[in-house]
Amino acid sequence: MEQQFWQSRYEQSQTGWNIGDVSTPIKAYLDQLTDKKIKILIPGCGFGYEAIYAHELGFKNVYVLDFVNEALEQLKINCPTFPSEHILQADFFEIEGEYDLIIEQTLFCAINPNQRENYAAQVNRILKKGGKLVGLLFNRDFESGPPFGGNIEEYQNTFSPYFKKIEISPCYNSIPARAGSEVFIQFMH
Repeated sequence: MEQQFWQSRYEQSQTGWNIGDVSTPIKAYLDQLTDKKIKILIPGCGFGYEAIYAHELGFKNVYVLDFVNEALEQLKINCPTFPSEHILQADFFEIEGEYDLIIEQTLFCAINPNQRENYAAQVNRILKKGGKLVGLLFNRDFESGPPFGGNIEEYQNTFSPYFKKIEISPCYNSIPARAGSEVFIQFMH
């Protein structure tokens, strides 16, 4: 997760993960939440479509994190009313805070698999008791990465030490390009 690598991907418009809108599974999840005061973190947010959607739904405490300034600047352009103090340019593994909900969209598949245990431990540190890690993970392999793939068994083994309830299900509403290759996760802390 070297910042220069990701910076160069943005500079060269090599942003294949960017679908240009909120992902349908995350949209459906946010649509059913009623407590607009919960504190949400979207790490590795990229251009922040999920955060913008949540903000426009009326969620008051949405925080985004990325270490590429260009991505965060584009979020500001796309949504000038998004609170600037909720835009964090930082390394996910170094942040502090407490969140009710962490939304996983593209960060987990972007980190080297040897860092996944550290990711789970960091989520454990910053997620409030009773909070959730929710989002999308790939259920397939890639020849090389990023993105890096994975499977349900690996995810259960990585996260079970930190969560009291783990739900992983095939994603029924993925975007067409990812249909059949994603799982939706809901991990209760």
